[in-house]
Amino acid sequence: MSKISAYQRFLTALAAASILVFLAAVSGAVPPAVAQNSNPSPAAGTQQSDTEKSDQTLKVNVNVVGVFFNVKDKHGALIPNQTKDDFEVFEDGKPQTIKYFAAESNLPLTLGVLIDTSGSQLRVLDMEKEVGGAFLRQVLTDKDEAFVIDFNVESELVQDYTRDVHRLQSALNNVKINSGVSSGGSGIPGLGQGPVPTHNAPGTVLYDAVYLSAHDMLAKEVGRKAMILLTDGEDEGSRLKIKEAIEAAQKADAIVYVLLCADRGMYYGVGMGYNGESAMRTLTEPTGGRVINVGNKFDKLREAFDQIAAELRSQYNIGYTSTNTKLDGTYRKLEIKNKQNYKIQSRAGYYATAPEPLPQ
Repeated sequence: MSKISAYQRFLTALAAASILVFLAAVSGAVPPAVAQNSNPSPAAGTQQSDTEKSDQTLKVNVNVVGVFFNVKDKHGALIPNQTKDDFEVFEDGKPQTIKYFAAESNLPLTLGVLIDTSGSQLRVLDMEKEVGGAFLRQVLTDKDEAFVIDFNVESELVQDYTRDVHRLQSALNNVKINSGVSSGGSGIPGLGQGPVPTHNAPGTVLYDAVYLSAHDMLAKEVGRKAMILLTDGEDEGSRLKIKEAIEAAQKADAIVYVLLCADRGMYYGVGMGYNGESAMRTLTEPTGGRVINVGNKFDKLREAFDQIAAELRSQYNIGYTSTNTKLDGTYRKLEIKNKQNYKIQSRAGYYATAPEPLPQ
C-alpha cells in the first residue's frame, strides 16, 4: 500500500510545473532532455487539439532524486535544526541545485524486520524476539507499516505488511531455529521459482533475503523505507552475491541496518572463524545504514534499537533535479556536504532509471 508523503507532493508539483515546459516547446525552446522524456510527436501533418497537447504536458517525467539522511557530530550524536542553506549536494562530483528540503520525523515509514533463524542464532533468538517486539511498539505509528521475514536455509515472509504491532510480535514469537532442513517453498513471491531460487540451498541465505525484501517488498513503496537485520552476518548458500543485495536495496531507496547478534564464543568453541561484521559493513554503508554490534547482550540490543528509532525520527530529506538528464540505468554517486563539517549518514548513490509512467 503506497503512502502519500511531502516528497510525493513535491514530485506532483514538479510534474504540474512542466506545463511551462510545454509552452516553451510550442515556441521551439524546449530543452533536449525534456523533449526526450515527452510523448512521441505526432506524424507530420497531424493536427493536435489543445486538450491533447495539455495531456502530453502532464505526462512529462521529471528526473527527481530524493535522499533521506542523518546529520551527526564527531561523537555520533544527532544534530537537529539544520536548514537547506547548511547543505550542498553533489552527483558524480557535480554540484546540484536543491529544490526541496525538509527536516521531518513524521513521514510514514515502511519497515522490514529480517530475523536470522539459522542454527548459529540458537542462543540469541529469544532475546531478538523480545527486544525486536518492543522496538516495533516504540517506533511504529498508526500511519506506518512493517513486515517480518525469517531466513535460514530459505527465506520466508512470516508476516506481510501490517500496522498491527500485535501481529508483528506474534510473527516474531513464532519463528524457530532451522539448522538446515528445508521444508518446501518460500512465502516470498519469486523465491524458489523466480530469479532467486533459494530453497533447498544450504546454510544462511542472508543476501537472498535482503534482495527479496528490497526488490519484492520495499521497491513498491514510497516515502521512508528501511530494513533491520537481526543476524550474525554470516552468509552461506545465497544464490546472489552481496553486490546484488546492495544494488536491490539502493534501487528500492531502502536503508539497511544490521544489529549484529553474534555469539562469537560458539564459533570459536567449534574451531570456526568469524567474519560477519566486515561483510555487514559492506552491505549497510552504501544504503545509508550501519552496523551496530550487540553480541549476545540484552541491554546492548535494546540500546541499538533505541539508536535506530532516534535516527529514523531525525531524518532530513533533500530533493533535486539532476543535471544529468539521461535515464540510462547507470549508477550515480551521491555526496551531501554539511557546511559546518558535520558527518552525513546517507546512501552513497542511486540508479538513474526511468520513473513509472504518470497516470493516463
